[in-house]
Amino acid sequence: MSGAYAVLHDPQGLLDAELPLDRAPHEALVTAVLAWNDPDLAPSDYEQIALQLTGHARAVAADVQRLAAALPKSDGRGALAEVVLRETESRLAAPLKGTAQCVQHRARLVRSLYTRLDRLTEPAPATT
Repeated sequence: MSGAYAVLHDPQGLLDAELPLDRAPHEALVTAVLAWNDPDLAPSDYEQIALQLTGHARAVAADVQRLAAALPKSDGRGALAEVVLRETESRLAAPLKGTAQCVQHRARLVRSLYTRLDRLTEPAPATT
């Protein structure tokens, strides 16, 4: 049957846990969304962009969680990651709206998660 597809339900994100993130196109989307001044899109277009950013935020959050969990308890980066992850869950729980503001909030969330991910992949700071 051509054109048919199946929707896969994977609430724990187990299927893509080992796949690398496709970062460049999502960063470009975040940059474009945050540069908006007064876009004139249909509410359904805003919702689709917000859904794309939401899905990617969840994938980045899973990577942040995995990296933070692997850190020693004495590494403060793990505690900071937990704060960001709690904030992420709170913000992702908010319902999507067909507005530019909603999309921009999701874009800021993705940017914040990438910042935290980058900090987790840097070498641990030297202790004195």
